[in-house]
Amino acid sequence: MSNPNASVMATDRARATDRDRTARRAGLASFIGTTVEWYDFYIYSTASALILGKVFFGAGGDTTGALEAFGSLWLGFLARPIGGIVFGHLGDRIGRKKTLVTTLLMMGIATTLIGLLPGYDQVGVAAPTALVLLRMVQGIAVGGEWGGAVLIASEHAPKAKALSFGAFAQQGSPAGSILATGMFALLTQLPDDDFDAWGWRVPFLFSAVMVVIGLVVRLKVEESPEFARLREEKRVARVPLRELVTRHPGSLALGVLASSIGIAATYFITTFVLSWSTGSLGMERSTMLNVLLVYSVFQFFTQPFGVVLAGRFGPGRTVTALLGLNFLLVPVMYACVSTAQPVVVGIGICLVGITGAMNYAILAGLLAAAFPVSVRYTGISLSYQLCSALIGGTAPLVGEWLLRWAGGSIVPVVIYQMALVAVSLTCSLALLRRSRTS
Repeated sequence: MSNPNASVMATDRARATDRDRTARRAGLASFIGTTVEWYDFYIYSTASALILGKVFFGAGGDTTGALEAFGSLWLGFLARPIGGIVFGHLGDRIGRKKTLVTTLLMMGIATTLIGLLPGYDQVGVAAPTALVLLRMVQGIAVGGEWGGAVLIASEHAPKAKALSFGAFAQQGSPAGSILATGMFALLTQLPDDDFDAWGWRVPFLFSAVMVVIGLVVRLKVEESPEFARLREEKRVARVPLRELVTRHPGSLALGVLASSIGIAATYFITTFVLSWSTGSLGMERSTMLNVLLVYSVFQFFTQPFGVVLAGRFGPGRTVTALLGLNFLLVPVMYACVSTAQPVVVGIGICLVGITGAMNYAILAGLLAAAFPVSVRYTGISLSYQLCSALIGGTAPLVGEWLLRWAGGSIVPVVIYQMALVAVSLTCSLALLRRSRTS
């Protein structure tokens, strides 16, 4: 005689197994998609430090080429809130999956076209104009990508694991950085004339291959179950942005500021420090790129431990410890970089970068928990992307300006970065007190 209870238990186990499998697939798709997006975004950052000023801003000369290239880099960040608003609205209205497919295609097409652009010497001012327009398309695409990638992973996960599954999207950042830095590290082995003529274009053209891989994986993912349930119950927000700014302005403001160093640190290290070390300090481009590649690998493997620590000790204590340590290590990093000794430089960057990276792993879940599901895509996207435009994207530009203002002294840059760490810590703790993760 069959046991009804046993049959029910077996069915429940099968359903749980199926949910876990779907959640892992969503997490993998989130990771692969954000890896492609961040690879595309980071190769521009690296190229702006190494070559874009020379190729696209020839009229500015060597003295202003870096500032002009960093200015074009920042324009991509200015476009990110637009992507956050537009795709946040679509993601909260029609779904996460369709939005993520669109952003991936936009990013891949824009990046590939950058690799095909003629330089200033060939077409004059049309070259930087086209570069800036494509950079802004990149910004709009990544502005809509990040929030959806976090949600497609975290909303498929069991509630107890939402924080850790949100970190799948965060892993795309170091993975993209590894690929971007590795590509340039290989290509800088070319003679300088070859690198300047065509070598720098290869990473941009390779984006077309990566986008195809990302689309294949992403198209197999189901819609977020939380959003599907919201749509079935006809509780979808009519105008998510209006609901966000009228009902949750405090969480939005805190989300922007809490993200400060999590976003800016990457661009201090991979763009400003790269430019400073290979320019003022005289380090070889290939040497510094190898240092950054090693750092990116360390970041990739250590970043998830931030979520592990948050699960063990709580998000508040973990954020306090990580950012407190990061604050103290910022001047150590710049002192190490100033030696221009590759091993010492690498140690300094890893000390700061890894503590910041572990905090960055927590950031996605912290932001997702701060907003209700009806405006969550818009809320986390706008928080992250406004911070990117106002603080993260300006980091290399402000750093370069402070360096010149101080006559080559790095002290003002150190103070500025430490201030961003303090702001992030204060606002992260305030956001945790308001959210369900406290």
